[in-house]
Amino acid sequence: MDIKRLISGLLGFPLVLIIFLFGNEKVVDIFLTIIAMLAMSEYFNAITKISKPVKWLGYVSCLIIAVIHFIPQEYLLKIAMLSVPTILTILFAQVVATEMKTNFKDIAYTFLGIFYVVFFTLFLALINGKEHGKILIWYAFIPAWGTDIAAYFIGKYFGKHHFSEVSPKKTIEGCIGGTIGALILILGYTYIANNYWGMDYSYLWMGGIGIILSLIGQIGDFAASSIKRYVDIKDYSNLIPGHGGMLDRIDSLIFLAPFAYILLSLL
Repeated sequence: MDIKRLISGLLGFPLVLIIFLFGNEKVVDIFLTIIAMLAMSEYFNAITKISKPVKWLGYVSCLIIAVIHFIPQEYLLKIAMLSVPTILTILFAQVVATEMKTNFKDIAYTFLGIFYVVFFTLFLALINGKEHGKILIWYAFIPAWGTDIAAYFIGKYFGKHHFSEVSPKKTIEGCIGGTIGALILILGYTYIANNYWGMDYSYLWMGGIGIILSLIGQIGDFAASSIKRYVDIKDYSNLIPGHGGMLDRIDSLIFLAPFAYILLSLL
């Protein structure tokens, strides 16, 4: 058992719990902005080995999360749609302004990072801002972190069949066990929401959401690993003892966040 990993988890989870339970929309948005900036910094540090990313635009883009709930709801979709071509236009303008000292590869990696870190994290803020958002947000956290925890223990003690070279330590047993663990936790959480918080969620629907998000979250974990292997690093940083960097900790969570928002919007 990794003691550092356990201690970091025990210290970090209460902070997340307090902020998402008791913080208003603006507090959560600012917290997620800080998380995104830390993750963006780690991403940029990783790809600096192979490119020269446009860092300033990545960090400025993180501020979108902080102001998302200041934007009137009727304009939100239009602004979100416009932000993508706007960022791409700025990146190509950088290529022109620097006489191609910033090149196509640099802006491609930058654009990917902004989409990967900022826009995916943004959906956590949007879920939290929904009606009953303080209840719904855990339907994103549980499949991500529940899968991680269950997969870690199942893989450690029962894993025998290697899954993929993208992440050599992961096993088929761990991946399956992670999804089963997430499903059990989702159903338990739904029971609490229905019986203690006055919700009326379908166990079948929420269980299905849990399975889908668990599988997507695992793809997100592999996605983060594929980037690390490409640039030849073990962790994005050593910010969180036993877990690596912020991006190591939230890779599956932010990857499933857009899907969680859409699926939870269908309730």
